[in-house]
Amino acid sequence: MSEARIQFIKTDRARYISHLDLMRTFQRAFLRADLHVRHTEGFNPHAYVSIALPLSVGFSSQCEILEFGLPEGEDRSQVPERLTRALPEGITVTRCYDGGRPFKELCWVNYIITLEYDAGAPVGAENAVRNLLNRESLVVTKKSKKAKSGQVQVDLIPLIHRVDYESRRDAIVLDAVLRAQNPGLNPTLLVETIRRECPEVSPDYVSCHRKQVLDKNFQPFL
Repeated sequence: MSEARIQFIKTDRARYISHLDLMRTFQRAFLRADLHVRHTEGFNPHAYVSIALPLSVGFSSQCEILEFGLPEGEDRSQVPERLTRALPEGITVTRCYDGGRPFKELCWVNYIITLEYDAGAPVGAENAVRNLLNRESLVVTKKSKKAKSGQVQVDLIPLIHRVDYESRRDAIVLDAVLRAQNPGLNPTLLVETIRRECPEVSPDYVSCHRKQVLDKNFQPFL
């Protein structure tokens, strides 16, 4: 067995499949696709899969990465088509390749965060968000399982590499590169901060799309 990885897209109704259910979905898909992959040991063996940076429920993505064990000599070029046929609508495997760098080297994520307004974007909304995220420091409190109090304070600014803005009639689009892990910045926390600090531009609806995962040099992580 050698380590292999697939890259897949998760959109439409598949956005609402949780991380644990997604793992089970892929485990069943390997069986239906008749792909002989490495299994866990014990009384209830199942296909071993590992997904980098679990995606929040409701987010879409075009760059998810899953690692698994594949027998030597297995034709990797056939894996995307075989797996996609066995997966639910909204999940498409785009490539299969040899395992590379450890997931801990995945440092940044490029998100497209769309703030939508039913009655049109408020006047000055982009500037309000821009000024907030351009502060020298933006300390917020978030939940933490590791802290005894269940909460920890974190400064968001060092976790933001860049944000580009696009104003539309009924939306503001943030093209943001955020820290991936140790610690990571979930776009949900960023939006919660915008709602709290700038209530006058609080959006009616928010969508988040993971566009690309990057290494420490801001190059695509493969």
